[in-house]
Amino acid sequence: MSVLTEDTAEINRRRPAWEEQPTRVGLVSKAIILGIALLAILFPIWIVVMTSLSDAATISRNGGLVVWPDGITLRAYTELLSGGQVARAMVVAIGVTLVGTLFSMTISVLCAYGLTRMNSLGHRPILMTLLITMFFGGAGIIPSYLLVQTLGLMDTYAALILPTAVNVFNILVLRAFFMNIGTELMDSARIDGAGEFRILLRIVLPLSRAVLAVISLFYAVGYWGNYFSAFLYIQTQEKLPLQNVLQQIVIAQQRPTGMSQAVNTGQIPDISVQTAVMVLALIPVAVLSPFVQKHFKKGMLIGAVKG
Repeated sequence: MSVLTEDTAEINRRRPAWEEQPTRVGLVSKAIILGIALLAILFPIWIVVMTSLSDAATISRNGGLVVWPDGITLRAYTELLSGGQVARAMVVAIGVTLVGTLFSMTISVLCAYGLTRMNSLGHRPILMTLLITMFFGGAGIIPSYLLVQTLGLMDTYAALILPTAVNVFNILVLRAFFMNIGTELMDSARIDGAGEFRILLRIVLPLSRAVLAVISLFYAVGYWGNYFSAFLYIQTQEKLPLQNVLQQIVIAQQRPTGMSQAVNTGQIPDISVQTAVMVLALIPVAVLSPFVQKHFKKGMLIGAVKG
């Protein structure tokens, strides 16, 4: 036993400082720091949610923001989701996110799989072109605006998807993951007469669920929170997604259109409506992230082993 203890102590002495076994004081300190960080993140969200669920009297007594409500009311959410500007903006945001994520994943997967075929036509020039775009940004806002205008995409939903449809980093992560899949299965499928598209659908994609979930979340969050594209390219109020309507309500202090008399007369406070819109904007990310969280380590680390 003493020999094992001495060997363990010797191993610990040889380890770098960042690989040493944490002491009890270190574990307690980490728990305290993480607890404080978690509280700093969750407490503002808690205030926003509680304010959105409070009535006018409670908000007035608490000076505008509520930490603990006297009662729960869903009037603000009922008003927002019963029709009008916010409900329409949510439909637009959800539609753009779903269609955009599907389109981006389709293009990214096809491009990444094609780049794993080393002897395919134009493999190296295409790969080098993609890598160059990671070091040199786009031409700028004005050329992008002129391009969208020239293509006739102004004030269309396509302008919210096509300019940001492909992310080179995501393609490279997918490519690295696909290259880590053993070639034996694919070679066997080729011997049996399967084409590349069938191999991709039947072999590669089922084995790549982790990285596909992670990259899909990246694209979905990007589309859901994409405020700037609509700010540049959308002129019709009815086509604005939720993030732009949120900016109008919270920053510009505009009341959403289509609301009932209760909102217009102040029976439902403006702060309650504003915080309710914030919560609606947070819900999709908060709901999806825990389901994808378990895939982050496998999807990102395995996808970064080699490129």
